[in-house]
Amino acid sequence: MSRERNNDGRRGLRLAELVRERLAGVVRRELDDPRLSLLVVTRVKVSEDLSYIDVGARFLGVDDARERSALLKRLGRAAHRLRRAIGTELELRKTPELRFHHDEGQDAALRVDELLQEIAKETK
Repeated sequence: MSRERNNDGRRGLRLAELVRERLAGVVRRELDDPRLSLLVVTRVKVSEDLSYIDVGARFLGVDDARERSALLKRLGRAAHRLRRAIGTELELRKTPELRFHHDEGQDAALRVDELLQEIAKETK
């Protein structure tokens, strides 16, 4: 049983890496929306049971929260089509559901940098 679980863990990691590498290209090919060409897939996490994939996404040059939300909704509406395309490209028997969300990791890192700079100024 533990060997089976270990295998699934490796499969999930391999699948996550393949999806991360190829998903933005699939989005550009499948969806005729020039705004989505700004997509950068930053994080991909496959669930333990391989039933879904959480995709962290950012859009280059898009700082407006409403526009970002609209782009994420567009990806969400097209998730079934993208799922089918990525499954075909990767030759998967069963392709996990795709769930898109804004990756806030970079925003948090920038905020930490700002706070550290403020602290450094105050201590001088």
